[in-house]
Amino acid sequence: MPPESREIEAPDPLARSLQAQAESAPNDEEIGEKMVLNMGPSHPATHGVLRLVLELDGEIVTKATPDVGYLHRGDEKIAENMQYNQFVPYTDRLDYLAPLSNNVAYALAVEKLMGWEIPPRGKAIRVICCETARISAHLLGLGAMALDLGAMTVFLYTFTEREKLYNSL
Repeated sequence: MPPESREIEAPDPLARSLQAQAESAPNDEEIGEKMVLNMGPSHPATHGVLRLVLELDGEIVTKATPDVGYLHRGDEKIAENMQYNQFVPYTDRLDYLAPLSNNVAYALAVEKLMGWEIPPRGKAIRVICCETARISAHLLGLGAMALDLGAMTVFLYTFTEREKLYNSL
């Protein structure tokens, strides 16, 4: 008997029942509408926060549309029940590449609303910290993009230089 005509028997009862279900499943003409599913946004600590709009035909993904940069996680609602200074740790989790820049932006908004004036020395320190964070973000961003292309060494070098920057502060 040629191998094509032999039936393959499932080894265990669970596999046999799954095989029977697959054989009795309706064909493509009998299946109704395709399902659209939102996957993500993924964890904010991953580079390039991503949401995927998936089109499914049963368990098969037939189309995946990326929504890059999706970041809304309801932080505004969380902040409604906090004092202004309690929310600062949340702002640095919005961007893992340059978290300090988000803290400064939030602090500037609060200061403007409250009518507070910061001493020149404090402003200078903020600028230095933000510029260091910007350089760090460029290093890690470059490393992450290189890692996506398969260049692990570039990622290791840029991550090492980023750590040196943060240790110098």
